[in-house]
Amino acid sequence: MILFVIAISLGSLLFAVYLARYVLRFDSGTSAMQEISNAIKEGAEAFLARQNKTIGFLAAVLAVLIFLLYGFVRSANPADPVPPLQLAFWTTLSFVFGALSSVIAGYVGMWVSIRANIRTAAAVRTSLNQALRAALRGGAVSGLFVVAMSLLGVGGLYALLQAMGHDPQKIPFTIVGYGFGASFVALFAQLGGGIYTKAADVGADLVGKVEAGIPEDDPRNPAVIADLVGDNVGDCAGRGADLFESTAAENIGAMILGVGLYPYFGLKGILFPLVARALGLIASIIGIMVVKTDEKGDAMAALNRGYYVTSFLAVVGFFIATRWLLAVDASAHPEAASGWFYFFFCGVIGIATAQAFVYITQYYTEYKYRPVKSIAEASQTGPATNIIAGFAVGLECTAIPVIVISAAIIGSYYLGNMSGVPHAGLFGTAVATMGMLGTAAYILAMDTFGPITDNAGGIIEMSGQPEEVRRKTDRLDAVGNTTKALTKGYAIGSAALAAFLLFSAYLDEVAHYGSKLEAVNIAKPEVFVGGLLGAMLVFLFSGLAIRAVGKAAYYVINEVRRQFRENPNILKGTAKPNYGRCVDIVTVGALKEMVLPGVIAVGMPVAVGVIFRLFGVGAEAVAAFLMVGTIAGVLMATLLNNGGGAWDNAKKFIETGQYGGKGSDTHKAAVVGDTVGDPFKDTAGPSLHVLIKLLSTITLVLAPLFV
Repeated sequence: MILFVIAISLGSLLFAVYLARYVLRFDSGTSAMQEISNAIKEGAEAFLARQNKTIGFLAAVLAVLIFLLYGFVRSANPADPVPPLQLAFWTTLSFVFGALSSVIAGYVGMWVSIRANIRTAAAVRTSLNQALRAALRGGAVSGLFVVAMSLLGVGGLYALLQAMGHDPQKIPFTIVGYGFGASFVALFAQLGGGIYTKAADVGADLVGKVEAGIPEDDPRNPAVIADLVGDNVGDCAGRGADLFESTAAENIGAMILGVGLYPYFGLKGILFPLVARALGLIASIIGIMVVKTDEKGDAMAALNRGYYVTSFLAVVGFFIATRWLLAVDASAHPEAASGWFYFFFCGVIGIATAQAFVYITQYYTEYKYRPVKSIAEASQTGPATNIIAGFAVGLECTAIPVIVISAAIIGSYYLGNMSGVPHAGLFGTAVATMGMLGTAAYILAMDTFGPITDNAGGIIEMSGQPEEVRRKTDRLDAVGNTTKALTKGYAIGSAALAAFLLFSAYLDEVAHYGSKLEAVNIAKPEVFVGGLLGAMLVFLFSGLAIRAVGKAAYYVINEVRRQFRENPNILKGTAKPNYGRCVDIVTVGALKEMVLPGVIAVGMPVAVGVIFRLFGVGAEAVAAFLMVGTIAGVLMATLLNNGGGAWDNAKKFIETGQYGGKGSDTHKAAVVGDTVGDPFKDTAGPSLHVLIKLLSTITLVLAPLFV
């Protein structure tokens, strides 16, 4: 089974290489287009190189700390899977391996995306279908690399330890550091990329569109290249790290829960998450390859067809995986003879939840529905009413997602209990989480489609291509904005289910070390305070992330104003602005501002566990911290993502000619609202997805220290 997983992972990586070669064979456009594309490429690669150096230094410090804590500070425990120094070595190695795999997957995905943008721009001049395929297949390289590298990392570590003679039931506890390494990189990648992209976007919009009255992606705007770079480092590299972390942490968490059911499923129950994920990769590959459209076709409908095919094949894959791996010996356990069928339906619940989040996000962020239209209408009376209406939509949109998540958790829990396998309710929720993440590769391909088409539109605009070509890229760009919003909604839902799964795995791990928690008693003052600190972290982290965008944008705005003031010929179109200066300002600002919220996020759960251990309730206080922090984080992330997306599309709705169209006072009010929402939807909101899972993975790794 483990060889099957590794083979599918390697095959998916090879297929991603094939897709990259397919995209790179496209025409690379005119020299004017190449000049703009090269500037985007240089800016993105420079930022990612500097960001990875910062992350690498922080990860090295943390790796040393983990080794010292496990090897020398913590006392040996009879429940340890291996002796203390060996446990310190494998936990540290898996942490480093998880961090390195995440960096590689993110870098490869962005490397292709910043080369697919000009291929998409060149292709759209002659064929909408070719442009659609170039953008989606370029994005699919990121999706496949992220999921396959995640699977290969966990499966490879498991195979290595198994070959060395380690107990198969103890291996998941030995490699928990892999998920933590992935989470650590994801937090800083999403924070740094999110701060970069929105600082550049806010600076470009406020001075360019609002003050100077020039269009979006106008070559006269000094911040326009930094804005286009930001689409790649935030929406491609950052989101890739986010979903890499989701799949890695969920795989290990589900394997830990599978250990508890070893008497029924044996080794197959532990490896089930990896096999299910491998079959999801096959489904995503087929879904990606069936996407096509014609010149007058609907690109969004084509992407949706691919998603429906992927989801259907994921259901088939779950049927095969559950029948193959979760069928018990009927003679030994007649009461659970048909249990695999209940677990199959748990997976279907997860896949259906993913579909539900896609539709919910569409309802709250697309301008053909009531929420966005209400914001556009409110813009007629100025920025203040626009902001009030947008914030109200953000608050409102938390209700339906919570109901869907609640139904998924309860439904899968009870199906697990009905399987006939004792205490399988939590494993049922794990299977549902696997179902939701089964289409992750295709979802990430759609997400990366967004920055590729956005960049393609910028390249077409800045290189002075004909208006009919720009209209085609506008169509693709609008679809890309929708797919980015859908991915954020999907990420919230998967984060909520994955966090519940990892919380259950945390309870299993502390029980494994002799601190069995039947319940988390918030009537204890220390435990209540632990929960309160979890909620507080969500608000503090969000505030720091949003403030970071404001501080970095401040410098960009001043730089753009300075260039316009000192060289009036820039606005006349007779002089070229200094793009590189804005790129450098945003790079330095983003990397500087990401450190504080990231360090606080990593340090707080450790501090809570260590300090409250002195009161004898370390494990329980951390459990409360996780529970309340997850609940607050899911609600806040939903508010920020959907509220920001609604503000953005209210502006786009007005730009179609509604309420006065572009340049009207209504449009200017909507631009202000969109600017307010930018750090919500592209910095704080996506970073909260990662924070929710980081809290779970770091406590899973350090659980033995809290007992």
